Formats: sequence, structure tokens, C-alpha cells
Amino acid sequence: METYNILMIAPTPFFADRGCHVQIYEEIKSLQKLGCNVTICTYHNGRNLPNLKIERIMNILWYNKLEAGPSLHKIYLDFLLFIKSLRIALKIKPDIIHGHLHEGALIGFFVGKFTKTPLLFDSQGSLTGEVKSHNFLNGNKLFHRFMYLLEKRINNLADIIVTQSTDMVNELKEKFGIPESRVFLTLDGVDTDEFRPGLETMDLREELSIPSDKKIVVYLGLLNGYQGVDCLLKAIPIVLEKKSDVHFLIMGYPNVDRYKKMADDLGILDSITFTGRVDYKDAARYILLGDIAVSPKLSKTEANGKVYNYMACGLPVVVFDTPVNREILGDLGIYAKVLGDPESLASAILQIANDDELAENLGTASRKRVVENFSWDNVAMRLISCYKMMIKCRKIDN
Repeated sequence: METYNILMIAPTPFFADRGCHVQIYEEIKSLQKLGCNVTICTYHNGRNLPNLKIERIMNILWYNKLEAGPSLHKIYLDFLLFIKSLRIALKIKPDIIHGHLHEGALIGFFVGKFTKTPLLFDSQGSLTGEVKSHNFLNGNKLFHRFMYLLEKRINNLADIIVTQSTDMVNELKEKFGIPESRVFLTLDGVDTDEFRPGLETMDLREELSIPSDKKIVVYLGLLNGYQGVDCLLKAIPIVLEKKSDVHFLIMGYPNVDRYKKMADDLGILDSITFTGRVDYKDAARYILLGDIAVSPKLSKTEANGKVYNYMACGLPVVVFDTPVNREILGDLGIYAKVLGDPESLASAILQIANDDELAENLGTASRKRVVENFSWDNVAMRLISCYKMMIKCRKIDN
């Protein structure tokens, strides 16, 4: 097995207990297990994790945003990240530059030009789609056209693009014209040793005052409209009207106060426990407080990493019926048929809440599916294959 010296560029406040960061963290751990040396360059904020080589830009006192989404501040943050990444690249002389997100790919391209290093772009979704979903400069058609052209250009800078769903692969080929030979599906993964049934949760249940006489529906992720949290809250009164013995555990950040107010306005606050941000190392125990897991994410193409964690914990999973979710869950999902529709989501939750035998069977089968198909070790092996291909092609070209 060949091993590589890798410079990862992550234009984000790594690590901040959310999906994008989990993917980066687990990729690094798995690559290290295979003998690779990984150095990650990232923003000044976020927290350090053990056994990772993290290089940060200079401290920017006025910028402390941890949540996902576009920001004008990222213009100068990414320039500083380019300077930091170039300095580290000249020092460690990497075999591969591995750029996360579109800004990471753009920075990686220029660093690679200076150092003559091949670039892998780890795409976790559409830049244009993210801008639209976060209502950034909403309604400005000229800006969105510019973002599309920028995204198309960035997509064409990398030697290879990897992504986590077949739908994202198809979008890159069909919408952005990327040749099939340069786009590879790596999928997402889950640490099935950390995320598993049977972990002790009694103290946590007592600490959060989780009712013992109700079915618990859990959500763990970012709290925003893009993840379908608004839709979930609107579905809850519909569920409670037909089945009162259900309680919802909504875990994550930001916007906790906004969603508490929304729940209060809907008259359902007493049926929800909001935990706020959950440390990734504790995520499995929090998920295991539930009987049912829900991920109402609205994107049709972006990866849905939380679903893997739910499955590994042995919970039945309710999602909208999208190609990405079908690729992860196969026939084991409880699918809400109409994307973004609260009634459809409520119907799917009720279906599984009213059938204990189905819930148990789906949870067991889901655990088996991720153990057999979705390990981070498999993801790392696919990345290694891409690295090898890139280096071979560079040698031929030279």
C-alpha cells in the first residue's frame, strides 16, 4: 500500500461539531491508519483535536462564526488561508493537495501552481446551491450568475474531484461539464465502533429529563431551514394530533432560540427538548436516546452524513425521498414522499412510530448495512486510489 504526504486545505472553522467537519476529521483518521501523513490548514477558530496536525491562520479577533454558510469575511480569511497553506506546502513538500469545499479547491489550485503539486477537490455540494439555500444576496440574479460561473471554473481546476453521492457525480458531469474520467464517488462513512447500539445513556436521559413513557424522535445536526428543521417543526403538531405519546429531541446549533420561539408559537414547545450544540465525541449517546431518527434535509444532491450515524446506532430513519437518501438507505428508509412538505414528513414519522416491529427490524438491518458497506476505511482506500492516479498522470505529463 502506497502512502502519501498530504496537505489538506479546509476553509472553515475546523473543528466545530458539524457534518462537513466530521467528514474531514474521519477522512484524516482513516488516511493516517493507512500510513499517510496529513497536515490540515484551516481558519483560526474551531478547536484542535488529538493526533491531528492542524495549522491555523492568524487570529482574527472579530470573527468567531462556527456555523455553516457564506460570509463576506471569508474573502480575507481565504486569502490568509492561501498564505498559510503556501508556507506549509513549501515546508512539508506534499505529494497531494486535498482541498475541501470550493474555496479550498481554489486555494489549493494556486498553492499547487507554486509547488507543482496535483490537486484533489473534495466536493461536498454545489457552491451555487449553498448560496441560494442560505439566502445570501437573495434575488440578485447577476450575483448568482457570477457564482455559477465561478463554481464551474473551480470545478475545472482540480486534477480529480471526489464526492459523496451518485447524484452529485451526475450534476458535476451534466451541469458543469466535468469529464467522467475526473469525477469519482467516494461516499461517506461512519465509525461503527463509536456509533453503535448499547451505549449507556441513563445519566444523559435523566440530565435532559427525557420522558420514559413516550416515543423519542431524534434529530442531530445544524439547525436551519436548509436542513429541513422548519419543516420538521411544522410536522410536529400534525404528529401530536394523531399520536400524543411522541417527544422530539432536537439537537444542534445555531438558531436554538429562534426555533424555540417557533415551537412556542406552534404550541409544541413542551413536546420538544432542545439540547444546543453536541460534542461529536458524545454524539452517539445522544442519538441513542431516540427510538426513531429523522433527517429532513431538503437538498436533492448533497450528502447526508447524519443518516450514516443514525443507522450505525441501530435506529430506523425517516427522510425525504431523494436519490441521495435512497443511495444510503436503500429499502430500509421510511420515506416522506413530498420534498419539504410537513404533512408528508409527519405521515412518515407516524408510520414508524405506530409499528414497533417494523422499527426494530429496520434498525437492525440499517446497522448491518452500514457495517458492511459504509466504513471510513473504504473511503480512505478510494482516496488513496485517486491520489495514486493523480501522481501517475502527472509523471506521464511531465
